[in-house]
Amino acid sequence: MAAPETPQPDTLRHAFGNVLSFFVLLLIGVLAFSIRLFSVIKYESVIHEFDPYFNYRVTQYLTKSGVYDFWNWFDDRTWYPLGRVIGGTVYPGLTLTAGTLWRILNFLNIPLSVETVCVFTAPIFSAFASWATYLLTKEVKGAGAGLTAAALLAMVPSYISRSVAGSYDNEAVAIFALIFTFYLYIKTLNTGSLFYATLNAIAYFYMVCSWGGYTFIINLIPMHVLLCIVTGRYSSRLYIAYAPLVVLGTLLASLVPVVGFNAVMTSEHFASFLVFIIIHVVALVYYIKGILTPQMFKVAVTLVVSVGLIVCGAVLAVLIALVASSPTKGWSGRSLSLLDPTYASKYIPIIASVSEHQPPTWPSYFMDINVLAFLVPAGIIACFLPLSDASSFAVLYIVTSVYFSGVMVRLMLVLAPAACIMSGIALSEAFDVFTRSIKFQLFGATKDPQVNAGDTNVTQNEVVKPEKSEDSLKERSSRKSKKKEKENVETVPLVSRIEKKLLVLPLEASLIAIFLLVLLGAFYVVHCVWAAAEAYSAPSIVLTSRSHDGLHVFDDFREAYAWLRHNTDVDDKVASWWDYGYQTTAMANRTVIVDNNTWNNTHIATVGTAMSSPEKAAWEIFNSLDVKYVLVVFGGLVGYPSDDINKFLWMVRIGGGVFPHIKEPDYLRDGQYRIDSQATPTMLNCLMYKLSYYRFVETDGRGFDRVRHTEIGKKYFKLTHFEEVFTTHHWMVRIYKLKSPRNRVRGKTKKSKSKSTSTSISRRSGARKKNPWH
Repeated sequence: MAAPETPQPDTLRHAFGNVLSFFVLLLIGVLAFSIRLFSVIKYESVIHEFDPYFNYRVTQYLTKSGVYDFWNWFDDRTWYPLGRVIGGTVYPGLTLTAGTLWRILNFLNIPLSVETVCVFTAPIFSAFASWATYLLTKEVKGAGAGLTAAALLAMVPSYISRSVAGSYDNEAVAIFALIFTFYLYIKTLNTGSLFYATLNAIAYFYMVCSWGGYTFIINLIPMHVLLCIVTGRYSSRLYIAYAPLVVLGTLLASLVPVVGFNAVMTSEHFASFLVFIIIHVVALVYYIKGILTPQMFKVAVTLVVSVGLIVCGAVLAVLIALVASSPTKGWSGRSLSLLDPTYASKYIPIIASVSEHQPPTWPSYFMDINVLAFLVPAGIIACFLPLSDASSFAVLYIVTSVYFSGVMVRLMLVLAPAACIMSGIALSEAFDVFTRSIKFQLFGATKDPQVNAGDTNVTQNEVVKPEKSEDSLKERSSRKSKKKEKENVETVPLVSRIEKKLLVLPLEASLIAIFLLVLLGAFYVVHCVWAAAEAYSAPSIVLTSRSHDGLHVFDDFREAYAWLRHNTDVDDKVASWWDYGYQTTAMANRTVIVDNNTWNNTHIATVGTAMSSPEKAAWEIFNSLDVKYVLVVFGGLVGYPSDDINKFLWMVRIGGGVFPHIKEPDYLRDGQYRIDSQATPTMLNCLMYKLSYYRFVETDGRGFDRVRHTEIGKKYFKLTHFEEVFTTHHWMVRIYKLKSPRNRVRGKTKKSKSKSTSTSISRRSGARKKNPWH
């Protein structure tokens, strides 16, 4: 009777642990959601940044018109006069997700607006991402590490910066899809289940629908497969985890209109196909080895390797031919910028001009991942004790994400989950060692049999895990029988192994170490809450500043867009730098020339050339585009640094890349960018300077720019081809209207452009006197 009663304490402990883990995960999900609500509590429920406004506008159209109209939607209010096919140029995952949530809520009689659903989509999926992190880390190092990693990801500032309430961008759902795809890959790798392999392909499809960063997945997984093959860790589970992903995942990815045949025609995907061929060659070699004698196996291997080399050579030749026919060697501009950090600055200034495409500084790592930067190395070391297929993938993930985050600050978002996973493993292993050391020192190895029993179970699991990889090439039946035999043999030296582990640290050192780890965690929590409340909660469309007389709110952007919506015709075209295109279309409901999609470099260069040209030449360019209003953002009065004057050199570079008469040195004085009295005549007479500083001297009498910390060079001037129609309360947004061209007099030809303005005006006045119609 005693035999069946002995496992009851362990069963109860296991069940209690599962229930406790479930409630901890619920609390982590609540934490991940609530910590991202500071923006709503402190400000209001509003969409943030620039790109989210386009996604919000597309979601509105989807909920009103349906999916079929969404796929065929031609938007004539963007990129005038070209327009844009929305269904074929957008990643639809975020829009379809939010639209589905809105329809479900309305079906349940929960009448939320589309804007409210869009605002809270990112916090909801941050909770899902935390739970996916738990599942992934659990497959690598156990439930304890999984809970720790999930709690870290719920608060990490790098992820909060892209998932606060109102940040309705692709990354809001893409990070969850990224982590969940990795989890299903590792789950398939550990179990060899074709069911999980199919789910993995579907999760990859959702990632492709959500974000262009899916290329990271389709390159990282082949790298891990190749690493396993090279290090002799090939197994049938590895084949099941990889082959269905490439076949089903590629077929599903090609169904996304924005991807289409790029899934098989661009260099970002070629690595997966090459590894797909290699794994089949290796699988064939292992299969032949199992059915042939050693002598016949040598002959067959020679034949298989020869045929494999010929096939690989043919495939490489085709790939090289395809790559050579492309001026960018089959890579997109952003991918080339990741492989060669200097590529964008040399050849594609439109990519280099984006602030989130710049390399990060060292303080940004401490700001975005904080103490995790110091825990990651310890987590990497823990992954090698012992090294498994899952832990090797985690190491490869952190190494590649560290590199890419060092090239582009935006990819700190990809680093955050990897850093949380590694830090969770490090903290879990550290707490495990320290707590076991304390238990051993206080109670001893023989006085508390329950502790030893628990340690034995854990150690058995640690010992059995490597056996799975060792016996994976054999049949499952023989593997199970061999496990049972080995378990009885290996339980004998377990106590001695545990004692060696527990005697590493004395009691005082363990207590001090646990106290320091708790203190480190508390510091991390405080920093994350501060980052969520202060650094990343403010929406860019509503700005605030504190001074000695209290809090000041700058709502100039919405003020300007409201003026455009109420005081201009519906068909009027508005020209501005591409940063403000999405907001102008969504909030002012007016047609724009360029926007944040940046798909047409020539069109953007045309706007940059107009801003860089003298007033008359700029008027002619805008008039040829049927522009009625020009919008500029100016921060010189209130000290807003992200204004158009600070972005102006990028307009010059992008415009000069297409129109050679625009040259950057013409706007620099001895290599320095100046707007004071030492500025060049070209700079002082360009349209951007005039539209920004027109009447600026009237504010303080001397025209002092609070961003550039200097007095402007040209203070008094008049506009001849533009007229000011609106300036916001804090002068942050200024709107000008193009003056109508003068009527041509019958019988008179147009005067040459080389003549001065004064001469042309005098002659026109003379022509008016002879006009027979007056």
